[in-house]
Amino acid sequence: MAKIRIAIADDYSIFRDGLKVGFTRDKNLEVIFEVSDGHELMQKLEEVQPDVILMDLKMPGMDGIEAIKLIRKKYESDIKILVVTMYDDVKFIIHLMENGANGYLLKNTDPKEIRKAIYSVHESGYYFNDIVTKALLKKLTIKSTSKLSLDQTIEFSERELDVLKLICDEKTASEIGTELFLSPRSVEGIRMRIIEKTGVRNTAGLVMFAIKNGVID
Repeated sequence: MAKIRIAIADDYSIFRDGLKVGFTRDKNLEVIFEVSDGHELMQKLEEVQPDVILMDLKMPGMDGIEAIKLIRKKYESDIKILVVTMYDDVKFIIHLMENGANGYLLKNTDPKEIRKAIYSVHESGYYFNDIVTKALLKKLTIKSTSKLSLDQTIEFSERELDVLKLICDEKTASEIGTELFLSPRSVEGIRMRIIEKTGVRNTAGLVMFAIKNGVID
């Protein structure tokens, strides 16, 4: 497989160096650049676009929250973003996942899980771990104690629901196509149609929509 090109945005050089050392053990991962704040990141993206950005939230100049919003406006879902931070507050997690982050990790996360998350967002568009799932469920519990049902204002075809459920199972477009006897291009077309119907930003948003509306348990 082609190497997954990674950018690291974090103001602590020690943390950046630690990540790079961990990635040297995997020949499929390549750090193409590193920056210490959001302004530097946006400038570098003008020159080269990585496949995955590992993004801290608290950085001088432009923080990670603002950088994510700008990246999503300019590059949409082409660049995958993994937040790697010390903040485990529910409001941060949900806000960032709903506004374009593809995954959310804490800085004390095991290096193996960070590598797993990179592969996941690169291949399927999202990485949902326990911290994200718990934050989402906590938000839903606070919001309502009643069972949520699929938004009745949105009509899905049976094929669209099949694709949505398989996306939630972390299947790639090729794997979904094999299971449903569709080409990967057709699967991608259906995925984009579901995104348009639901009004979410990316595949991670689709999974959150599915959880909120009872499409999956």
